[in-house]
Amino acid sequence: MKQEEKNSFSKTKNICLPFKSFGRRCTRLAREHRARFYILRRCVTMLICWQDCE
Repeated sequence: MKQEEKNSFSKTKNICLPFKSFGRRCTRLAREHRARFYILRRCVTMLICWQDCE
């Protein structure tokens, strides 16, 4: 690989890093929201079922 190609590759890599970390943060936040929504949904379902049994 020529020196110019190495430089352009490293520049491209440095430019892409913030976008990759942004994508990871978005993925992590979406996963957390999904988990919270799942727990909330289960709690509401249990409360509704519990009230029906009384």
